Amino acid sequence: MSQLVVVAGEAELARALAEHVAEAAREAIAARGRFDLALAGGSTPKAAYELLAAAPLRDTVDWAKVRFFFGDERCVPPDDPQSNYKMARDALLAPLGIGAEPVEAEPVEAELVEAELVEAGRVFRMRGEDDPPGAARAYAAELVQRLGDPPAFDLLLLGMGPDGHTASLFPGSDPFAGDAALVRAPYVAKFAACRLTLTPRAIAAARKVAVAAAGAAKAEALRDALEGPYDPQRRPIQVVRRTDGTLTWLVDRAAAALLGAPASRTV
Repeated sequence: MSQLVVVAGEAELARALAEHVAEAAREAIAARGRFDLALAGGSTPKAAYELLAAAPLRDTVDWAKVRFFFGDERCVPPDDPQSNYKMARDALLAPLGIGAEPVEAEPVEAELVEAELVEAGRVFRMRGEDDPPGAARAYAAELVQRLGDPPAFDLLLLGMGPDGHTASLFPGSDPFAGDAALVRAPYVAKFAACRLTLTPRAIAAARKVAVAAAGAAKAEALRDALEGPYDPQRRPIQVVRRTDGTLTWLVDRAAAALLGAPASRTV
């Protein structure tokens, strides 16, 4: 089942996403005693993470029972400003007291901090500083060990770019190529760099998927995703149509402006 929720603007979207995460956490912990969350990069998730790390939402979740994973990562070290992990650590993990102080530039200190996080069994990041194919294989093995094959996240957060990309699945190539691998390291020509990303198979296995999109620049891609013909090579975000779990689209009015019925509805 898919549901579309439209809110007024970006601030309301961040609040809706944060509340969605908190509700999913409470439900999973009540049902299974643990919440496995796959984080996304981007400005809306960052704002949502900051809300989750502050009162009152902070106090509605038993964070000791939450494990954190990632849907994609840039091939950079964990202290790089482009790192999705760094953003999540600074906006959510460190304010919640999970792990240690922010990673410093000194490599030895960074390694120690990452070791503490991994030893705690709470934060499982993609190692963007390693050889990309090897990092993809290692993360896939980590997911299988922790979550099964395919990995069953309780909630997977995704964004969508104006070109319709999601995670690091970009237009122009078959997003299902290497699908069985769970994690891939595609070369993205527009950035002249590799990325690490979950494959559609890993996305589809999540119990819940939430896609957040804000702004008029994403209106055309959102319309295509929800109402257009199925063409995931052009709009990779359409791979979420194959999810086995519950899919929630959280968007603002600007992003929803081109939809046939831009109001909260089941799609």
